[in-house]
Amino acid sequence: MPRLKPLPDVVAPGLDVLFCGINPSLTSAEVGHHFARPGNRFWPALHLAGLTPRRLTPAEDRELPRYGLGSTNIVDRPTRTAAELSTAELQAGLAALADLVTEYRPRVLAVLGVTAWRLATGRPRAALGRQPEPLGGADTWVVPNPSGLNAHHQLPDLARWYAALRPPADPS
Repeated sequence: MPRLKPLPDVVAPGLDVLFCGINPSLTSAEVGHHFARPGNRFWPALHLAGLTPRRLTPAEDRELPRYGLGSTNIVDRPTRTAAELSTAELQAGLAALADLVTEYRPRVLAVLGVTAWRLATGRPRAALGRQPEPLGGADTWVVPNPSGLNAHHQLPDLARWYAALRPPADPS
């Protein structure tokens, strides 16, 4: 019998974008909603990127599939900071993520955090942006992590990166 995740995935078949955090914060695991830690900029960035019609709250994370979006994590174990995770945990999580992506077939997998991606893939020079190989068959991007602990990217930067993930406009 599969073990229950401390923070269940928000996923459905054929999403436009499946966002993949590194792992749940203690706050997110406690309240049962993705990106729930105060100061996390995921929800405002989604809205500013034009991916949601209004700014959703963490309590509305189960509404993401309505907008063609979903959320999961590389590692299921909640921690205070992602730095507490081992490379082995990230690598094992990446294999499980590939299985999830293969099963649900999102158009784009957006991994939120280049450092975790580098460790999980064993590619120390990996950069933000579209990755050379898909994971689980999905077009794979690495975009900045929205955590308030990530001072390298401000909200407008996050919104620009996330907007690049939108599906192409229908020419008809």
